Amino acid sequence: MNWDRIEGNLKQLTGHAQQQWGKLTHDPLCVLAGQRDSLRGRIQERLGISRDDARQQLNDLRKRIKAFNRASY
Repeated sequence: MNWDRIEGNLKQLTGHAQQQWGKLTHDPLCVLAGQRDSLRGRIQERLGISRDDARQQLNDLRKRIKAFNRASY
């Protein structure tokens, strides 16, 4: 197991904790941030890529979704 995968596991754990805290405090932005962090950690762990690469992949995906939504209207 390489360090990128370990960091991914840790990011997933902290993301889940952040989601639970957001639910506890009724803070939807905290829940969303936790979901994002958890997803980034899952991508990092599964693909064995660096934190920056995982972040870039999520940013690229977000841009494609926005472009698709604009084209749908």
